[in-house]
Amino acid sequence: MTIKTIFLTALALAFAQPAAAAKTDRPAAPVKTCEVRKVVVAPYSGVITPAAAEFISGAVEKVNAPGGADLLVVALDTPGGLDSSMRTIIKAMLASKKPVAVYVSPQGARAASAGVFISMASPLVAMAPGTNIGAAHPVMIGGGSPLGGLGGKDGKKPEKEPMEEKVLNDASAYMKSITQKTGRNVDWAIKSVTKSESISAEEAVKGGVADFIAADLTEFLAKADGFKAGDFGVLRTGGAEVEYFRQTSRQKFLATITDPNIAMILMSLGAAGMFIELYNPGLILPGVVGAVSLVLAFYSFQTLSANFAGVALILLGFVFFIAEIKVISYGLLTLGGAVAIMLGALMLFNTPSIGGLSVSMHMILTTIIGLVAVVAGLAWFVARAQLRKVVTGIESLKDKRGLAKTALSPRGTVLVEGELWEAESVSGDIPAGAEVDVTAVEGFRVRVRQAK
Repeated sequence: MTIKTIFLTALALAFAQPAAAAKTDRPAAPVKTCEVRKVVVAPYSGVITPAAAEFISGAVEKVNAPGGADLLVVALDTPGGLDSSMRTIIKAMLASKKPVAVYVSPQGARAASAGVFISMASPLVAMAPGTNIGAAHPVMIGGGSPLGGLGGKDGKKPEKEPMEEKVLNDASAYMKSITQKTGRNVDWAIKSVTKSESISAEEAVKGGVADFIAADLTEFLAKADGFKAGDFGVLRTGGAEVEYFRQTSRQKFLATITDPNIAMILMSLGAAGMFIELYNPGLILPGVVGAVSLVLAFYSFQTLSANFAGVALILLGFVFFIAEIKVISYGLLTLGGAVAIMLGALMLFNTPSIGGLSVSMHMILTTIIGLVAVVAGLAWFVARAQLRKVVTGIESLKDKRGLAKTALSPRGTVLVEGELWEAESVSGDIPAGAEVDVTAVEGFRVRVRQAK
């Protein structure tokens, strides 16, 4: 080694030591904090529908508005819902400039299906004791997977259809994306989509799916104090003011009628009202109630992205029921209507989505039985009316007793019900003044025989 090399090495070491010392002595960056002076709590329980998306998005807007709060807590209890509504909520949460926490509550609640995605999009997830989270596998709304999940031939697991495969892959990628952003357990989150895994609150905390368990809001805020909520920093929730954000009457109403079972009830109520109005025009109330119910049912089906083939079959069933009232088919039209409504209800929601929506089979059967009962009752009244003895008009003269005003040989004039009628004897000649019985009415002439 030459003298020049030794000199350059020593010079490099001399400059390197101060640089290393400077790097070591640099003060650590200050920890970012998020002072929470006001908390908005938005409780939501029910299916994730457009009404739910409007409510939760409105809560996010309220928190981010000038003079709003510093933290939004969504108290969630849901079996799932529509994919489009779920994504609207998640977009609002991820775009929020204030932290949005998800609190699965009250005790006994759940965050299933679409609720899992919403929870995973939050930087802070807490769960009440006795709650659970999971089962986010995309399903065929109203009927399970296209293959029913029962296995194919020889008991082998059936292959997924292309549409089901696409929806599953899309849901998995979406779940992976949001969990990576919020730093949650990506592996479990994907399993909840691909394998429908569901876990309890305790398991969720141990597995990094949820952050802690809180029995009520007070405990939630106490445990959230000092918690690092992602990019928002460490939360300081001590002494925070709590304000509740409630659903409006309009949102509650829309949330109610956009339940698939409620939509079926409205459809049936509307059909029954129209049947009664058509049977006895002029009652007005059944027609008004029926028309309003049908409009609300169609709004609900449109909001829930119902299959219009299913709606068409249900309407065809109603047409068969109406025809049964007008045409006596000895029950064939009623049977056809019941079958059409059954098939329509089963087809009503058959598009893949992040599930939780379905029409209960008990509701379908109850609806059909109720409609059949209404139609059968109306058909019975119609048949009874048609078979009832005529009591007014010229047809009512049959079997009435009268008096021969002139001799009938065989034709003459008789007095029946205070009116004179042309008559024809069916029992030979009848003298004037004899009592006669009307046997038939032909146009404006009656056929009579001498009374015994």
